[in-house]
Amino acid sequence: MKKIPLFVFVSMILLGSCTSQEYKKTKSGILYKIISDKKNPVVKKGEFIKVHFVQKVRDSVLYSSEGGMPVYIQVDSARPVYSPTEVFPLLRKGDSAVVVELADTLQKRFGGQLPPFIHKKDKLTIAFKVLDIFPTLEDKTADNEKELTAEKQREINEVESYLTKNNIKAEKTEKGTYVVVQSEGDGPKVDSGKQVAVRYTGKLLPSGKEFESNMKGPGDPLKFVVGAGSIIQGWDDGLRKFKKGGKGTLYIPAYLAYNQQPGPGHKPFENLIFEVEIADVTDAPKAPAQSMMPPQVQGQMPTRPQPQQHK
Repeated sequence: MKKIPLFVFVSMILLGSCTSQEYKKTKSGILYKIISDKKNPVVKKGEFIKVHFVQKVRDSVLYSSEGGMPVYIQVDSARPVYSPTEVFPLLRKGDSAVVVELADTLQKRFGGQLPPFIHKKDKLTIAFKVLDIFPTLEDKTADNEKELTAEKQREINEVESYLTKNNIKAEKTEKGTYVVVQSEGDGPKVDSGKQVAVRYTGKLLPSGKEFESNMKGPGDPLKFVVGAGSIIQGWDDGLRKFKKGGKGTLYIPAYLAYNQQPGPGHKPFENLIFEVEIADVTDAPKAPAQSMMPPQVQGQMPTRPQPQQHK
């Protein structure tokens, strides 16, 4: 049987079932429909469900996990909170489900303004496909590690496919950044402990859409200390191919960028492109001097309030 993409499944359900009477309703008023053969047991409280999901409003897909990392959710008792979490305790392995949230109800219950692309009379639909259920955190973690390994390979394949398609010859570093050196530069080398000043233009891969640049205008270049962990790994890794005055391009798989965190394109697992120019390479600035006073002894001297540390 041919597998139906989840976003197509959502559309089929909505087109075939457009009235609220054809859906069930949770205590809070969430509309939902579950498609199940009921062959597997219902998930238990504390267990983890592994799902792919698609979120849509009207004909626009807001987010889809298909083709990428699944999502793991620990199931709790259903509470009337006007959330898809109310439906999770009803699911079984292999089930598909559609949850419908009304935009005006979301606004009334939680306050605040709706995003500009969502209207008060819109229906937000979320479709889930339950891929598996894991009874323990250890089982879930082991499966997640397998999925992360597969995701890493997907990212590598996407970057390499982009380079091949565009006839780009790049050098792959040991850590996995793909670097094109247009000009190495002739000044001090980028290396651990050095402060680097970089001008750059960032783009999403494979779309090539620019999301940020400091190449033009009077703005200062971005400065950071190599090896200090203050920048994404792909920069810390790839820029070591350059010296002061160098120019080139970095092609960075998501695992060396923002990984599972939403990146510049507001999605997790984003591969990125950076055109870079090394404006300067200098010794790192000295750290502020630390107080050499001995610690106070409890009960012998009054405790002075310590300044709060801001992150």
